Amino acid sequence: QVQLVESGGGLVQAGGSLRLSCAASGRTFSRNAMGWFRQAPGKEREFVAAITWSGTRIYYADSVKGRFTISRDNAKNTVYLQMNSLKPEDTAVYYCAAGGVPSPTPPSYDYWGQGTQVTVSS
Repeated sequence: QVQLVESGGGLVQAGGSLRLSCAASGRTFSRNAMGWFRQAPGKEREFVAAITWSGTRIYYADSVKGRFTISRDNAKNTVYLQMNSLKPEDTAVYYCAAGGVPSPTPPSYDYWGQGTQVTVSS
């Protein structure tokens, strides 16, 4: 079993920045992959970014390239999502997930956090 807990969400103005954290506990394996997804009310879950355990393979959705940065600290079992130049369309609940491969497809991930709300005002 793997438990994931997101934190760092909040209310910010357009153009601002926010840093999300995902703390993992339980049976965390060194060869796993981590991903970030987001979901707005009434909309489908959307891929944001993914990273391998070594950090050598990183993927971003086109909508966040150049603005968001995913990273991880394996010693702390924590994954981060630094969000800069935030836009109102970034407003959503953000979830972290753990799986065997860094895929943009939700079914590829076995474990999910509870989510953290990010609201960007204009």
